[in-house]
Amino acid sequence: MLEQEKKGEVREREESKEEIKEIKEAEKEKWEKKEEGKEIKEEPITEEAKEEKLLEKIEAILFIAGRFLSIEELVMYTNINPLTLKELIEKLKERYMKGVVITEKNGKYKMDVKKQHAYLTHKLAGGSAEFTKAEQETLAIIAYKQPITQALVVKIRGNKAYEHVKHFLQTGLIKAKKQGHTLLLQLSEQFYDYFGLKQEKK
Repeated sequence: MLEQEKKGEVREREESKEEIKEIKEAEKEKWEKKEEGKEIKEEPITEEAKEEKLLEKIEAILFIAGRFLSIEELVMYTNINPLTLKELIEKLKERYMKGVVITEKNGKYKMDVKKQHAYLTHKLAGGSAEFTKAEQETLAIIAYKQPITQALVVKIRGNKAYEHVKHFLQTGLIKAKKQGHTLLLQLSEQFYDYFGLKQEKK
């Protein structure tokens, strides 16, 4: 008799487990169906928000570059078509009416401080934090003796000047043309823009 009761209890527990399992599976199936039919609602992005994101992208690129960028370069970095890009740049120009401006030169654009505040950037940077002291000395020789051959610069400054000249060419501060087996170096217009100097007319 006792054994039968125990068997009955075991059977009841097993039946209860099966019922709970069936209930859980039914609930799971119900939830999955609900999830499948559920639509994810997203807030629509307004045209103003889209434009603001594009403006921020252009602004960031001009800020990071620190040099004049052509429309072709800006298109490459932003994937914005040229016409829209020009319109957005004009809107950015309207924002920068105080210490910072977006300047245009020969179809290229650059974010910079106003000329009357240029001395502050050089004062804060200690002349030019972008260049080492050795590079600044090499650049000073080129500026003082231009046009000057690379061979003479190297003779004065040593072999390290090759790397200095390469750096100056990459940043656009100087320009070079072939002269025999060496290069003839002189300052570029960007040099004067970079240091906020007035170019002397010859």
